[in-house]
Amino acid sequence: MKKLKSRSMRLEKLETQVKKELDYLLYPKRNWIKEKLFNGTKIVDVLIIGGGQNGISLAFRLMREGVNNIKVIDQAPKFKEGPWTEFARMKTLRSPKYICGPEYGFPSLSFRYWWEAIHGVKSWFRLDKIPKDEWHEYLQWFKKTTGVEVLNGLRVTNINSISESILSVNLETIDSKDVILARNVVLANGIEGCGTWYTPKIFHDNLPAYSYSHSSESINFKALTGKRVAIIGGGASAFDNAAVALDHGASKVELFIRRKTIPKVNPNKWMEFSGFLRHYSDLDDEIKWKFMNLIFERSQPPTQDSYNRCIAHNNFYYQTGCNIQDVSYKNNLIKLTTEAWEKEFDYLIIATGFIVDLSCRPELRNFHDVIATWGDKFKESTHPTKFGLESYPYLSSSFQFTEKLPGSAPFLRRIYCYNYGAMMSLASNSSITVLKFGIDRLCYGITKELFLEDSNSFYDDLLSFDSIEFMER
Repeated sequence: MKKLKSRSMRLEKLETQVKKELDYLLYPKRNWIKEKLFNGTKIVDVLIIGGGQNGISLAFRLMREGVNNIKVIDQAPKFKEGPWTEFARMKTLRSPKYICGPEYGFPSLSFRYWWEAIHGVKSWFRLDKIPKDEWHEYLQWFKKTTGVEVLNGLRVTNINSISESILSVNLETIDSKDVILARNVVLANGIEGCGTWYTPKIFHDNLPAYSYSHSSESINFKALTGKRVAIIGGGASAFDNAAVALDHGASKVELFIRRKTIPKVNPNKWMEFSGFLRHYSDLDDEIKWKFMNLIFERSQPPTQDSYNRCIAHNNFYYQTGCNIQDVSYKNNLIKLTTEAWEKEFDYLIIATGFIVDLSCRPELRNFHDVIATWGDKFKESTHPTKFGLESYPYLSSSFQFTEKLPGSAPFLRRIYCYNYGAMMSLASNSSITVLKFGIDRLCYGITKELFLEDSNSFYDDLLSFDSIEFMER
């Protein structure tokens, strides 16, 4: 009890310091956005779909720019935003502990300050990587301390354009429906925000739904005790799920990897420098395509921690160069077949990631076909790809969707894609590492639209401005 009280006191002291810093640097302190109404209904200046680390980071950044008429919504229950309590099954983050996250230049809002307030300064130097659960706890503290409010349990079912400058967003809760009118909408809705989690057809068509799960889903690992578990995939998610199944007493876990070898080098780690993350967007399309084709070709390896966690169990196995050719289900058993063997399992976990496909998104269903993709805008590459790069949306330098045909859908400039769909255009994969660069660029784009739309009104304000600052005597 004494330890908890001491921790609470240290956090209160830190929160006081945060509020003082925010107050010191709040200049110019002016609510400059013009209020807008439509048929008597107030229009939200920015609606942020997604209350995870990206959504709350953007909300905080906008508030520092005097944009306060914002709403942040999330379909998850309160305190469950983001993947951290759901399908993120690693023990620690992949990102290094010294990352700059959502704090936007305020050291006292950083993870390090929060960690040291709780665990002490010396513990920071003993810390190897950030524990996943403590990162989630930090984000909840950040949200509370900065005053960012997230409205939970709201699922977006559709977005419609009322005009070039007003969007109508349809929402559902468990027992009701609602509509929000917004001038700008940001899709900060996670890694699958421009597509869907991918289950290969061979499994979907040949197995009953109860016999397998995708790694992005909630999985009852306790039910896998004593079971033989197969996992399809070779990335971090595959190894993380294997480790959890092993920790819960699975009798055997075998992982099947299509690649001939597990990648050893992480190209995403190479990306982590200011020049690339800030100025990749300034490259021409041919060079962008070359970079991303190479990054996707090399792929990320699983983390060393996840791999070590798995091989510590003598009932863990994995195969590379493995192409599953047939799948069947009989007598409550899953049979997997390749050219070389047939094997039976009690349960299957599919860790095959996601695909980018705008037509899969309910919120985009009315206009996904007018959004420009890389396949529409870039057809001359001398570097062919097999990684679906052509399906990624072709975004502006401020993360806005663009039109497939100029003039056909001008409202698209009001919709910002801050999820993995921005990887091709802006090298932004919605991870913690790119927050420092992506949120700044996104905020600039939004405030630019808000200012330009009302520039004539601001001119009229200047004409009538009569606040006397100097008087002759």
